[in-house]
Amino acid sequence: MKYALEIKKLRKIYKTNICAINSIDLKVKIGDFYALLGPNGAGKSTTIGILSSLIKKSSGLVKIFGYDIDKDKINTKKKIGLVPQEFNFSPFETINQIVINQAGFYGIKKSIAIDRAKKYLNKLELWDQRNKPARVLSGGTKRRLMIARALMHKPKVLILDEPTAGVDVEIRRLIWKLLINLNKNGKTIILTTHYFEEAEFLCNHIGIMQYGILIKNTSIQKLLSKVKSEKFILESSSDISKIKIEGYNFKNLQKNTLEVEVDKKKGLNDLFFQLNSQNIHIISMRNKSNRLEELFLNLVSK
Repeated sequence: MKYALEIKKLRKIYKTNICAINSIDLKVKIGDFYALLGPNGAGKSTTIGILSSLIKKSSGLVKIFGYDIDKDKINTKKKIGLVPQEFNFSPFETINQIVINQAGFYGIKKSIAIDRAKKYLNKLELWDQRNKPARVLSGGTKRRLMIARALMHKPKVLILDEPTAGVDVEIRRLIWKLLINLNKNGKTIILTTHYFEEAEFLCNHIGIMQYGILIKNTSIQKLLSKVKSEKFILESSSDISKIKIEGYNFKNLQKNTLEVEVDKKKGLNDLFFQLNSQNIHIISMRNKSNRLEELFLNLVSK
């Protein structure tokens, strides 16, 4: 089987003797949507820097669509579209100039680049701002511009390092929609994020790093199957401070708000039956915390 990404015994040791990457192995299938999670300093950004040839590895093997990054730098760079955390375009160029110039770096004809620019800027709702210089753009607009620029040479692997950091909910949803469509059309996507709901919503597989080690590499579905119980916050239109619930751990947060722990095997049906029998009408319900976040914290705290 061919892989979009193959990593074997990858290590990165800086001159200060800090081991940022400690012999990790990883394979990402073609067409996968892969999340790379970990606390600050876990080695995520260093790994991405190595994949995109911005950081030189100390040892190990890295292949992009079968091309060794050391032996065939030209082909590996063509295969990758990188969206780094930091904004790294000229503040004096316009949006349109930035994306068209990016295509030129890959030998793409200007006529083709103009068409692609219109396509991606429209998808990211940037077309109406195409003549604005980068220095006047908001943070969310700059994030979208980084994504459009990375797509201009039609890379087979899109790597995004915290692509929705600091953007509002509306822009985040727009970016999610684009990424989902790109993945459905066959593009392999590798994502780092601190938003656990983002990883759970978008990704098929997940790797968790800590201290430069890949401590977990599995599917989102398999990881979430380990969740034994979930805590929910329920709000009622009536006073529930004296409510009685059997078979569930619960506590009153306010007279109209309840926190309930629900065992995965027991489910919610009996809970709502008991609430209905006491004439309690629930007007809203939400998870106290993200399921993936709970599992992540348990893994990195061991």
